Amino acid sequence: MPDDARTGPPPSGIAPDASGLNLYEADGALRPLLDLWMEPSLRAHLEPHLVELGALAGGRLDALAREADRTPPVLRKRDRFGNEIDLVEHHPAYREMQKIGLGRFGLAAMSHRPGVLGWPEPLPPLAKYAFQYLFAQAEFGLLCPISMTDALARVLARFDPVLAARWLPALTSDDPDSWATGAMFMTEKAAGSDVGAITTIATPNPDGTWSLTGEKWFCSNAGADVALVLARARGVPGTAGLGLFLLPRLLPDGRRNRFRIVRLKDKLGTRSMASGEIVLEGATAWPVGDLGRGFAQMLEMVNASRLSNGVRAAGMMRRALIEASVAAAGRVAFGRRVADHPAARRQLLKIRLPAEQALSFSLFAADAMARADAGDSHAAKVLRLATPLLKFRACRDARKVAGDAMEMRGGNGYIEDFVEPRLVRDCHLGSIWEGTSSIVAEDAIARAVGRSGCLGPFVVALTALLADVPLAFAGPASEALHRAAAFAEEAAAEGSGVLNRQAASALYHAATAVLFAWEGTRLASLRGDARRLALARLVLEHRLSARDPLARGDLAQEAAIAEAWVDDSPLTLEEALALA
Repeated sequence: MPDDARTGPPPSGIAPDASGLNLYEADGALRPLLDLWMEPSLRAHLEPHLVELGALAGGRLDALAREADRTPPVLRKRDRFGNEIDLVEHHPAYREMQKIGLGRFGLAAMSHRPGVLGWPEPLPPLAKYAFQYLFAQAEFGLLCPISMTDALARVLARFDPVLAARWLPALTSDDPDSWATGAMFMTEKAAGSDVGAITTIATPNPDGTWSLTGEKWFCSNAGADVALVLARARGVPGTAGLGLFLLPRLLPDGRRNRFRIVRLKDKLGTRSMASGEIVLEGATAWPVGDLGRGFAQMLEMVNASRLSNGVRAAGMMRRALIEASVAAAGRVAFGRRVADHPAARRQLLKIRLPAEQALSFSLFAADAMARADAGDSHAAKVLRLATPLLKFRACRDARKVAGDAMEMRGGNGYIEDFVEPRLVRDCHLGSIWEGTSSIVAEDAIARAVGRSGCLGPFVVALTALLADVPLAFAGPASEALHRAAAFAEEAAAEGSGVLNRQAASALYHAATAVLFAWEGTRLASLRGDARRLALARLVLEHRLSARDPLARGDLAQEAAIAEAWVDDSPLTLEEALALA
């Protein structure tokens, strides 16, 4: 049994933490934003499930995650008789988390089959990512296998109905005795982001299967039941020669497939989840879809994983914000609460802004995914650009947010008894998995903007949200969006890639300014709370405007915005407009 995150109240002078809180109820943003984005009957149906997961994330799940992080998986090469088994053994805390994520909440299944959480249809991406966002506030590592299982099922459903019929029942099961988890084996020693350098060879067999030979260098969820693998199926250089294959751990007759886990990685973070090195020794695999489009099909899984990575970064930023807020409100220094010191208020606001940006952009992307899956070609282009933008910017922001939250707690924030060290370690992975920052920025600008024509639909979708926003916010937000779009086109045309990161950041920030303006206007009408309009002002001033680094800025306005958020004091529309 894992220990409790905290056995009693903190002594006088020690800042409290968020353990024991319901993290859904402690999040003042998610509930009202779901009211805006989600269909009302589904929203009402999911509310008790969100409340339940929020309680688990601040309690039982958090304690399990702590224990699984302390006791990472081990690789057992042989059984007691000397038979090769290559078995990844997880701590009981990890298996208990699987029962919560894969079982109780069906996170890998909810997009693929009806009945999950009692809903009669497959749940939309908004629901899936809302639950992932909450789950990530306690445990990041397990969400990698959950996301890859979900994404693998998505690839099979889209590209290979025969394999889908064979594997989807297990990939979408909520029963530990029958479920299967998925993985993606792509990276090689000399072929990380440069996928075209993959050397693993695929050779056809007379029975329609293929044999895979080669070595994969970084395989997360190394003990998965089934993985998608890129291998060179044709004598064509680059990505054009790659086919996509389904590699099961066990063959249909129950024998182990012909591949070995050489070792598990000793990682900085996500210690609960097994990443390993795998050698394929004529392993039997089944071709997926069109072998001539292997890389394009694999990108479906990569992009789904990238989007999930951005959502997880948003969740970890939220946990960091909650921890920083609880610590600042619960500790007295120099005669008053830390949260009452102007410098601390400003720091909390600097932690909040990227956390809110990531949440708003995640919901926007999830909505685009739902419409794209329903056949909306314009939404598909919006999603194509939104996915790398979120993965690029939110994952980078999470690293700084986690560090700043650690600092807010002070010395205890550096101690493994508290959650901040794990957040700092885990947050660094998002900028590496499924493409480093430069690679993902290139995907956004060079490919999505420059080659795929995604910028126009992206700008149109965002501009439509400004129709009912007061002109004082709509005008500057629209101008910033169009300037960012023009710069993105310039960066794509420039071609060297040197401007990609700058352009991707600009598009993300401009988009979140628009989203904040729309959300703030709507929430002012529905709840009398226009605070998100004030966040739009901060994005425009601090992320998208030239500022003199030696100028004071408008400290009074910033202090008013900080006060509204730190003290949880709603702003009316008129008060928010006064801050424009």
